[in-house]
Amino acid sequence: MDRRRQLGEFLQTRRAQLRPEDIGLRVFGDQRRVPGLRREELALLAGVSASYYSRLEQGLSSNASPQVLGAIAQALRLNDAERRHLHALADGAKTQPTGRRPAPEKAGPAVRQLLDTLADVPALVLGRHSDVLAWNRAGHALFAGHVDTGGPNRPGQRPNMARLVFLDGHTRELYEDWQAKARAVVGTLRLASGRFPNDPALAALVGELSVHSAEFAGLWADHRVKAGDTALYQMRHSLVGAMTVTQQALRTEQDQHVVIATTEAGSPSRAAMTLLVHTAATSPDRSEPAIEESRAVPLPE
Repeated sequence: MDRRRQLGEFLQTRRAQLRPEDIGLRVFGDQRRVPGLRREELALLAGVSASYYSRLEQGLSSNASPQVLGAIAQALRLNDAERRHLHALADGAKTQPTGRRPAPEKAGPAVRQLLDTLADVPALVLGRHSDVLAWNRAGHALFAGHVDTGGPNRPGQRPNMARLVFLDGHTRELYEDWQAKARAVVGTLRLASGRFPNDPALAALVGELSVHSAEFAGLWADHRVKAGDTALYQMRHSLVGAMTVTQQALRTEQDQHVVIATTEAGSPSRAAMTLLVHTAATSPDRSEPAIEESRAVPLPE
Protein backbone atom coordinates (compact mmCIF):
# COMPACT_ATOMS: atom_id res chain seq x y z
CA MET A 1 0.00 0.00 0.00
CA ASP A 2 1.56 3.28 -1.18
CA ARG A 3 1.34 5.80 1.67
CA ARG A 4 1.61 8.84 -0.60
CA ARG A 5 -1.33 7.55 -2.61
CA GLN A 6 -3.23 6.72 0.58
CA LEU A 7 -2.50 10.20 1.93
CA GLY A 8 -3.76 11.84 -1.26
CA GLU A 9 -6.89 9.71 -1.43
CA PHE A 10 -7.66 10.38 2.24
CA LEU A 11 -7.37 14.14 1.76
CA GLN A 12 -9.43 14.04 -1.42
CA THR A 13 -12.32 12.06 0.10
CA ARG A 14 -12.44 14.29 3.17
CA ARG A 15 -12.39 17.44 1.02
CA ALA A 16 -15.22 16.05 -1.12
CA GLN A 17 -17.34 15.53 1.99
CA LEU A 18 -17.11 19.18 3.11
CA ARG A 19 -19.78 21.38 1.57
CA PRO A 20 -19.19 25.10 0.94
CA GLU A 21 -22.06 26.00 3.26
CA ASP A 22 -20.36 24.01 6.06
CA ILE A 23 -17.65 26.67 6.18
CA GLY A 24 -19.86 29.68 5.47
CA LEU A 25 -18.87 29.96 1.80
CA ARG A 26 -21.52 31.54 -0.41
CA VAL A 27 -22.20 29.69 -3.66
CA PHE A 28 -23.84 31.40 -6.63
CA GLY A 29 -25.60 29.15 -9.10
CA ASP A 30 -24.93 25.48 -9.84
CA GLN A 31 -21.61 25.82 -11.62
CA ARG A 32 -19.45 23.66 -9.28
CA ARG A 33 -18.02 20.66 -11.09
CA VAL A 34 -16.59 18.85 -8.07
CA PRO A 35 -18.30 17.55 -4.93
CA GLY A 36 -17.43 19.39 -1.78
CA LEU A 37 -14.72 22.04 -1.57
CA ARG A 38 -12.29 22.86 -4.34
CA ARG A 39 -8.58 22.37 -3.66
CA GLU A 40 -7.91 26.09 -3.64
CA GLU A 41 -10.71 26.65 -1.14
CA LEU A 42 -9.32 24.04 1.22
CA ALA A 43 -5.82 25.45 0.82
CA LEU A 44 -7.10 28.92 1.69
CA LEU A 45 -8.78 27.59 4.83
CA ALA A 46 -5.57 25.81 5.87
CA GLY A 47 -3.35 28.81 5.11
CA VAL A 48 -1.17 27.03 2.53
CA SER A 49 -0.67 27.66 -1.16
CA ALA A 50 -3.04 25.97 -3.58
CA SER A 51 -0.14 24.52 -5.56
CA TYR A 52 1.45 23.01 -2.44
CA TYR A 53 -1.84 21.45 -1.29
CA SER A 54 -2.45 20.09 -4.81
CA ARG A 55 0.95 18.37 -4.81
CA LEU A 56 0.22 16.88 -1.40
CA GLU A 57 -3.15 15.54 -2.55
CA GLN A 58 -1.63 14.17 -5.75
CA GLY A 59 1.06 12.27 -3.87
CA LEU A 60 3.84 14.47 -5.25
CA SER A 61 4.98 15.91 -1.92
CA SER A 62 6.04 14.16 1.29
CA ASN A 63 7.49 16.93 3.43
CA ALA A 64 4.44 18.33 5.19
CA SER A 65 5.30 19.61 8.66
CA PRO A 66 3.18 18.78 11.74
CA GLN A 67 2.01 22.40 11.76
CA VAL A 68 0.81 22.23 8.16
CA LEU A 69 -0.88 18.89 8.78
CA GLY A 70 -2.57 20.34 11.85
CA ALA A 71 -3.89 23.27 9.81
CA ILE A 72 -5.17 20.95 7.08
CA ALA A 73 -6.80 18.70 9.68
CA GLN A 74 -8.56 21.70 11.19
CA ALA A 75 -9.72 22.90 7.79
CA LEU A 76 -11.07 19.42 7.01
CA ARG A 77 -12.72 19.22 10.44
CA LEU A 78 -11.10 15.88 11.21
CA ASN A 79 -11.81 14.13 14.49
CA ASP A 80 -9.01 12.87 16.75
CA ALA A 81 -8.80 9.43 15.13
CA GLU A 82 -8.69 10.96 11.65
CA ARG A 83 -5.98 13.40 12.73
CA ARG A 84 -3.81 10.56 14.01
CA HIS A 85 -4.39 8.67 10.78
CA LEU A 86 -3.42 11.74 8.72
CA HIS A 87 -0.15 12.15 10.64
CA ALA A 88 0.62 8.42 10.34
CA LEU A 89 0.13 8.52 6.57
CA ALA A 90 2.23 11.67 6.24
CA ASP A 91 5.04 10.30 8.41
CA GLY A 92 5.09 7.07 6.41
CA ALA A 93 5.22 8.96 3.13
CA LYS A 94 8.57 10.45 4.21
CA THR A 95 10.26 7.08 4.68
CA GLN A 96 11.16 4.29 2.30
CA PRO A 97 9.73 0.81 2.94
CA THR A 98 12.24 -1.56 4.52
CA GLY A 99 11.02 -4.65 2.67
CA ARG A 100 10.92 -6.58 5.95
CA ARG A 101 7.81 -8.59 6.68
CA PRO A 102 6.15 -7.90 10.03
CA ALA A 103 6.83 -10.57 12.64
CA PRO A 104 4.14 -13.29 12.98
CA GLU A 105 1.57 -12.40 15.59
CA LYS A 106 0.64 -14.39 18.65
CA ALA A 107 -1.17 -13.69 21.89
CA GLY A 108 1.32 -13.52 24.76
CA PRO A 109 0.99 -15.24 28.15
CA ALA A 110 -0.23 -12.11 29.93
CA VAL A 111 -3.06 -11.59 27.45
CA ARG A 112 -4.05 -15.25 27.67
CA GLN A 113 -4.16 -14.93 31.45
CA LEU A 114 -6.49 -11.98 31.04
CA LEU A 115 -8.82 -14.06 28.85
CA ASP A 116 -8.83 -16.84 31.46
CA THR A 117 -9.64 -14.32 34.19
CA LEU A 118 -12.54 -13.04 32.10
CA ALA A 119 -13.96 -16.55 31.85
CA ASP A 120 -17.59 -15.41 32.24
CA VAL A 121 -17.15 -12.39 29.98
CA PRO A 122 -16.88 -12.88 26.19
CA ALA A 123 -13.43 -11.74 25.09
CA LEU A 124 -11.06 -12.27 22.19
CA VAL A 125 -7.72 -10.95 20.95
CA LEU A 126 -7.44 -9.48 17.45
CA GLY A 127 -4.22 -8.95 15.52
CA ARG A 128 -3.35 -6.01 13.29
CA HIS A 129 -5.52 -7.24 10.41
CA SER A 130 -8.37 -8.69 12.52
CA ASP A 131 -7.13 -12.28 12.81
CA VAL A 132 -8.41 -13.91 16.01
CA LEU A 133 -5.24 -14.72 17.97
CA ALA A 134 -7.08 -16.10 21.01
CA TRP A 135 -10.50 -16.19 22.62
CA ASN A 136 -12.10 -17.58 25.73
CA ARG A 137 -15.02 -19.99 25.51
CA ALA A 138 -17.55 -17.22 26.09
CA GLY A 139 -16.00 -15.08 23.36
CA HIS A 140 -16.07 -17.97 20.91
CA ALA A 141 -19.71 -18.69 21.78
CA LEU A 142 -20.80 -15.08 21.26
CA PHE A 143 -18.83 -14.06 18.19
CA ALA A 144 -18.29 -17.26 16.21
CA GLY A 145 -19.70 -20.34 17.85
CA HIS A 146 -20.23 -21.97 14.44
CA VAL A 147 -16.50 -22.13 13.62
CA ASP A 148 -13.68 -24.26 15.00
CA THR A 149 -12.87 -23.42 18.61
CA GLY A 150 -9.18 -24.20 18.09
CA GLY A 151 -8.79 -22.06 14.97
CA PRO A 152 -6.79 -19.27 16.67
CA ASN A 153 -4.10 -21.81 17.59
CA ARG A 154 -3.32 -22.55 13.93
CA PRO A 155 -1.48 -19.66 12.19
CA GLY A 156 -2.56 -19.41 8.59
CA GLN A 157 -6.00 -20.84 9.40
CA ARG A 158 -7.15 -18.41 12.06
CA PRO A 159 -10.65 -16.98 11.92
CA ASN A 160 -10.63 -13.41 10.66
CA MET A 161 -13.31 -11.08 11.97
CA ALA A 162 -13.35 -8.90 8.85
CA ARG A 163 -13.96 -11.95 6.66
CA LEU A 164 -16.67 -13.17 9.01
CA VAL A 165 -18.45 -9.81 9.06
CA PHE A 166 -18.46 -9.42 5.27
CA LEU A 167 -18.49 -12.96 3.93
CA ASP A 168 -20.22 -15.12 6.55
CA GLY A 169 -24.00 -15.28 6.81
CA HIS A 170 -24.04 -16.24 10.49
CA THR A 171 -22.06 -13.18 11.51
CA ARG A 172 -24.16 -10.89 9.34
CA GLU A 173 -27.30 -12.13 11.10
CA LEU A 174 -25.67 -11.60 14.51
CA TYR A 175 -25.83 -7.79 14.19
CA GLU A 176 -29.20 -6.10 13.76
CA ASP A 177 -27.44 -3.00 12.44
CA TRP A 178 -24.94 -4.85 10.31
CA GLN A 179 -23.94 -1.67 8.47
CA ALA A 180 -22.70 -0.08 11.70
CA LYS A 181 -20.54 -3.11 12.46
CA ALA A 182 -19.25 -3.20 8.88
CA ARG A 183 -18.23 0.46 9.04
CA ALA A 184 -16.38 -0.14 12.30
CA VAL A 185 -14.49 -3.10 10.85
CA VAL A 186 -13.43 -1.13 7.77
CA GLY A 187 -12.46 1.85 9.92
CA THR A 188 -10.21 -0.37 12.01
CA LEU A 189 -8.56 -1.85 8.91
CA ARG A 190 -8.01 1.69 7.58
CA LEU A 191 -6.14 2.62 10.73
CA ALA A 192 -4.05 -0.55 10.41
CA SER A 193 -3.23 0.23 6.79
CA GLY A 194 -1.80 3.59 7.87
CA ARG A 195 0.32 2.01 10.61
CA PHE A 196 1.43 -1.08 8.66
CA PRO A 197 1.48 -0.14 4.96
CA ASN A 198 3.99 -2.86 4.06
CA ASP A 199 2.11 -5.76 5.61
CA PRO A 200 1.44 -8.19 2.71
CA ALA A 201 -1.19 -10.11 4.65
CA LEU A 202 -3.15 -6.92 5.27
CA ALA A 203 -2.92 -5.93 1.60
CA ALA A 204 -4.07 -9.43 0.57
CA LEU A 205 -7.03 -9.27 2.96
CA VAL A 206 -8.14 -5.89 1.62
CA GLY A 207 -7.84 -7.18 -1.94
CA GLU A 208 -9.81 -10.33 -1.17
CA LEU A 209 -12.63 -8.47 0.54
CA SER A 210 -12.75 -5.84 -2.21
CA VAL A 211 -13.20 -8.56 -4.83
CA HIS A 212 -15.78 -10.62 -2.96
CA SER A 213 -17.82 -7.86 -1.28
CA ALA A 214 -19.08 -4.79 -3.10
CA GLU A 215 -20.14 -3.44 0.29
CA PHE A 216 -16.58 -3.65 1.58
CA ALA A 217 -15.20 -2.05 -1.58
CA GLY A 218 -17.58 0.88 -1.22
CA LEU A 219 -16.76 1.45 2.44
CA TRP A 220 -13.02 1.08 1.82
CA ALA A 221 -13.11 3.74 -0.89
CA ASP A 222 -14.66 6.17 1.62
CA HIS A 223 -11.41 6.24 3.68
CA ARG A 224 -13.27 6.40 6.99
CA VAL A 225 -11.30 5.48 10.10
CA LYS A 226 -12.69 4.17 13.35
CA ALA A 227 -13.35 7.02 15.76
CA GLY A 228 -13.51 5.15 19.06
CA ASP A 229 -12.82 1.89 20.88
CA THR A 230 -16.28 1.43 22.41
CA ALA A 231 -19.52 0.68 20.58
CA LEU A 232 -23.04 -0.42 21.47
CA TYR A 233 -24.60 -3.12 19.28
CA GLN A 234 -27.97 -4.82 19.13
CA MET A 235 -27.09 -8.48 18.67
CA ARG A 236 -29.41 -11.41 17.98
CA HIS A 237 -27.79 -14.70 18.90
CA SER A 238 -29.23 -17.91 17.49
CA LEU A 239 -29.16 -19.60 20.94
CA VAL A 240 -30.35 -16.90 23.36
CA GLY A 241 -32.01 -14.22 21.25
CA ALA A 242 -31.68 -10.44 21.41
CA MET A 243 -29.06 -8.65 23.51
CA THR A 244 -27.75 -5.11 23.81
CA VAL A 245 -23.99 -5.54 24.00
CA THR A 246 -21.20 -3.04 24.64
CA GLN A 247 -18.00 -3.97 22.81
CA GLN A 248 -14.77 -2.40 24.09
CA ALA A 249 -11.35 -2.75 22.44
CA LEU A 250 -8.27 -2.40 24.65
CA ARG A 251 -4.92 -2.02 22.85
CA THR A 252 -1.94 -4.00 24.12
CA GLU A 253 1.77 -3.12 23.91
CA GLN A 254 2.02 -5.45 20.89
CA ASP A 255 -0.58 -3.40 18.97
CA GLN A 256 -3.17 -6.11 19.45
CA HIS A 257 -6.72 -5.48 20.63
CA VAL A 258 -8.54 -7.29 23.42
CA VAL A 259 -12.25 -7.04 22.56
CA ILE A 260 -14.56 -7.45 25.57
CA ALA A 261 -18.35 -7.75 25.36
CA THR A 262 -20.45 -6.65 28.35
CA THR A 263 -24.12 -6.15 29.14
CA GLU A 264 -25.96 -3.94 31.64
CA ALA A 265 -26.36 -5.44 35.11
CA GLY A 266 -29.89 -6.64 35.86
CA SER A 267 -31.03 -6.31 32.25
CA PRO A 268 -32.63 -8.97 30.02
CA SER A 269 -29.42 -8.75 27.97
CA ARG A 270 -27.37 -9.76 31.04
CA ALA A 271 -29.68 -12.73 31.60
CA ALA A 272 -29.33 -13.81 27.97
CA MET A 273 -25.55 -13.43 28.10
CA THR A 274 -25.37 -15.44 31.34
CA LEU A 275 -27.34 -18.23 29.68
CA LEU A 276 -25.04 -18.17 26.66
CA VAL A 277 -21.90 -18.29 28.81
CA HIS A 278 -23.32 -21.16 30.87
CA THR A 279 -24.21 -23.07 27.71
CA ALA A 280 -20.70 -22.55 26.35
CA ALA A 281 -19.12 -23.72 29.61
CA THR A 282 -21.09 -26.97 29.65
CA SER A 283 -20.75 -27.78 25.93
CA PRO A 284 -17.84 -29.81 24.50
CA ASP A 285 -15.31 -27.94 22.36
CA ARG A 286 -15.87 -28.24 18.63
CA SER A 287 -12.84 -29.43 16.74
CA GLU A 288 -14.15 -28.96 13.21
CA PRO A 289 -15.77 -25.95 11.51
CA ALA A 290 -19.44 -26.37 10.72
CA ILE A 291 -20.61 -23.41 8.69
CA GLU A 292 -23.98 -24.03 7.09
CA GLU A 293 -23.51 -23.40 3.41
CA SER A 294 -27.09 -22.28 3.03
CA ARG A 295 -26.49 -19.30 5.34
CA ALA A 296 -23.04 -18.31 4.14
CA VAL A 297 -22.84 -15.33 1.80
CA PRO A 298 -22.11 -16.78 -1.67
CA LEU A 299 -18.91 -15.63 -3.32
CA PRO A 300 -18.89 -14.60 -6.97
CA GLU A 301 -17.37 -17.01 -9.50
